[in-house]
Amino acid sequence: MNAARPLAAIILAAGKGTRMKSDLHKVLHPIAGRPMLEHLLASVEEIGAEKVAVVVGSGREQVEPLVARHGGVVVVQEPQLGTAHAVQQAQAALAGFEGDILILYGDTPFVTAGTMRRMRERLGAQDAPAVVVVASRPDDPKQYGRILAAADGTIEKMVEHKDASAEERAVDLCNSGLMAVRAADLWPLLARVGKDNAAGEYYLPDIVMLAGEDGRRSAVIEVDAGEVEGINSRAELAAQEAAWQRKRRERAMAEGATLVAPETVWFSHDTETGRDVLVEPNVVFGPGVRVADRATIRAFSHIEGATIGAGAEIGPFARLRPGAEIGEKAKIGNFVEVKKARLGPGAKANHLSYLGDAEIGAGANIGAGTITCNYDGFLKYPTVIGEGAFIGSNSALVAPVTIGAGAIVGAGSVVTRDVSADALALARGEQRERPGWAARFRAAMSAKKKSLGK
Repeated sequence: MNAARPLAAIILAAGKGTRMKSDLHKVLHPIAGRPMLEHLLASVEEIGAEKVAVVVGSGREQVEPLVARHGGVVVVQEPQLGTAHAVQQAQAALAGFEGDILILYGDTPFVTAGTMRRMRERLGAQDAPAVVVVASRPDDPKQYGRILAAADGTIEKMVEHKDASAEERAVDLCNSGLMAVRAADLWPLLARVGKDNAAGEYYLPDIVMLAGEDGRRSAVIEVDAGEVEGINSRAELAAQEAAWQRKRRERAMAEGATLVAPETVWFSHDTETGRDVLVEPNVVFGPGVRVADRATIRAFSHIEGATIGAGAEIGPFARLRPGAEIGEKAKIGNFVEVKKARLGPGAKANHLSYLGDAEIGAGANIGAGTITCNYDGFLKYPTVIGEGAFIGSNSALVAPVTIGAGAIVGAGSVVTRDVSADALALARGEQRERPGWAARFRAAMSAKKKSLGK
C-alpha cells in the first residue's frame, strides 16, 4: 500500500550554522568524502522519492547545484520563524503533490533508507496515524524536545525543551524532528500552528497536538540515537566522522580485508575493497576507489578515484589520483604518483616517479625518477609505453610520445620522439673526461683562497 503512494521529502537546512564558523554552508561540510546533505539525498533517492525540496536560509547559491544534481529544488525561508514555518516554505514547490511526505534535516546525514521505510510503513498502518515522529534515547538529552508516549507508541504529548516542565525534561524519549505526514494532512495542520511559546516561533511538533485536538492519533518510532544525531559544530562533525569510520572499518574486515592498524585507515563513502586485501597503517581512501581481491596497500598511501586490480601492490608512500587504473599484479612503489594513467598487468613503477595521462603496457618497467612530461602549460598530452618496455632511471618522456613494445630507453634520457618497438633510445649528452682536471682545479682554488686570506 505504501509503495503505491507517491513519496516526497522536505529537507530543512535553513539554520545559520554559526557554530561552524565557516563560509561554507553547514550541510555541505563533508563526512567520508561527501557533503552531509548528499548522504541524506542518496538515502532519499534509494527509497524512490519523486520530489525533494530543500529549505535554506542563506547560502542558496552554494546548496542549489548539489540539490539540482539529485533532481531536487531549493526554496528559501526568510525570515526564519521556526521549523513549522520552514516546512511551509516548501508548499509551493510541492503544489499538486498527493502522497506521503518525509520531513528530514540536512545536518542529520545518516538517517538510513531503512528508517525512512519504517516511517512510511507506520504512517500506512491500519490505525492511520496523522503524524509519525522519529525519536531516540540519547545518553545526553541536551536541548531536545521530549515525547510522552503510551506503551503502544501513541503520542500523548510533545513539548519543546524551552517549554517543558522539570518532570517532562526527566523523560528520556527525545524528538529527533523527523516526521512522516500525508500531504493532505500536513498543509492544513501547518496553517493552524501558532507561536504562543517561549521562543515565539512556529514549532513543527505542534501539528501532533493539533491533530490530537481533531481526534487523530500520532505515533512514534524509535531509532538508535547515533542515527539522528545532528551536527552543529566542527567538533560534532569530527565525532560523526570518527563514528562513521569505525563502522566502515568493521565492515571492511567483516567482508574479508585485513587492516593492520584499523584506527589509522580512512575510508570514503564509496570505497570498495575485495577479499584478502591487505591495508597497512595510515592509508587514506578518497572517493571513487575500488580495490580488487588480494591487493596490498602499503603504509602512508593516499588513493582517490582509482581502480586497483587483483594482486596489485601499492606503496608505501604512493599517491593514486583520479583516473589511475592499476592492472592485475602491477606494482606502484614508494613515492610514485599516478594520475589518469593505466598500468597493464604486471607493469612496475617502483620508485620516485610521476605517471600522468599515460598508457603503460603489461610487464613494462618504469625506472626510478622517470616522469611523463604531460603538460605544456596549456594542454595535456598522452604518453604510450608498450608491453615489456624498459624505461631507464631518471628519464623524462615528453608527451605526446610513444615507446614501442619491448623498447629500452637508456637512463637519464629526455625522449621527445617516438621510439620503435624493440629499439634502444639514448637521448643524453655525451660523457667526456679531462684527465687531471679536478686536481688542477683544487690546487688553483686553494691558492686563490690563501691569497685572499680566507
